[in-house]
Amino acid sequence: MKCKLVILSEIIAPYRIPVFNALARHESIDLHVIFLAETDPTLRQWQIYKDEIQFRYQVLPSWRRRFGKHNVLLNRGVESALRKASPSAILCGGYNYVASWQSLFWARRHRVPFSLWVESTVRDFRAGSRLVESLKAKFMHRCDKFIVPGKAAFEYVISYGAPEESIFAAPNAVDDKFFAERAEAVRREAATHRRMLRLPSRFFLSVGRLVREKGVFDLLQAYGTLAPELRTEMGLVFVGDGEERPELEQRARAIEPGTVLFPGFAQREQLAGYYALAEMLVFPTHTDTWGLVVNEAMVCGLPIISTSVAGCAADLVEDRWNGRIVMPREIEQLASAMEELASNAEQRGSMGQHSRERILHYSPEECAAGIANAVLSAEAQFHE
Repeated sequence: MKCKLVILSEIIAPYRIPVFNALARHESIDLHVIFLAETDPTLRQWQIYKDEIQFRYQVLPSWRRRFGKHNVLLNRGVESALRKASPSAILCGGYNYVASWQSLFWARRHRVPFSLWVESTVRDFRAGSRLVESLKAKFMHRCDKFIVPGKAAFEYVISYGAPEESIFAAPNAVDDKFFAERAEAVRREAATHRRMLRLPSRFFLSVGRLVREKGVFDLLQAYGTLAPELRTEMGLVFVGDGEERPELEQRARAIEPGTVLFPGFAQREQLAGYYALAEMLVFPTHTDTWGLVVNEAMVCGLPIISTSVAGCAADLVEDRWNGRIVMPREIEQLASAMEELASNAEQRGSMGQHSRERILHYSPEECAAGIANAVLSAEAQFHE
């Protein structure tokens, strides 16, 4: 008999759809996904690809407000949705919503194993107050199993006292086939796409929200310190949008010589083109639980320059093998890594190939298999 798995997930994120599709195909899983909202319009500009969904799902009625950096999301119908789905296992995608606690209490009352999907890391500085941390610890101590994307999240869960045998890896993944095929198609007509996207012949690429904690000001400053000859040859492209964009643009205008572009937010179809035409991805974040743009860039064969605090760094980026690892906020170190890779085409080619090799193990199918292992283990242990 299949495990009737219910996943509670915040929004319909494009990168989760291929994972849930793969999980729905698993021979031992009967999947139903409960989304707390379709999207978060205050942070995300993603297109919602409902036509690609191949699993059963529902979106609960919701009310969302942001108060400063605090995100409040309330839902109606959590318990009735769980009762109707009648799960034999629950996987919750977080612990910071009222619905998360409702699902945990429901699982305990109905003797259903409850697993938690954790992406936080010990190096993420966005810790909550003492009260929030206390509530988080109480929540985690009531979970049966934990699913993590990689080493950094594993260390985080261990720090809360979870036994190692309760933690399962489900490597974070993107739609690797889409990005690989799209990037290859763009490269076959590179000149045409370069004109369409108005890109320089060579450029460093940054993808993500234009907010201070993503290290975007560090990257711009590092670019400005490069030798004038290199800046004349290599541009810098920030794909994304955010509250710091006006100030970034103002500072960029003072860099001469050099080309700094802000094409704005790009949906995945266009995003693959930027990866295909870039020479490397620079990910200078100060704090990030993972960094799926690194997955996307690696699928497209790019070398990666990442800070050491990115959640994905320990798993995906090996210093001097498929990129460079630098310390956050270290402008000189970042500029040195950028100059090194920009000046050595052979090294970039080798690193790009290594990126492709490593990311093969981070597919939606691998992620789905990890999730299935965790929930099936929880179900079996719960009913021993």
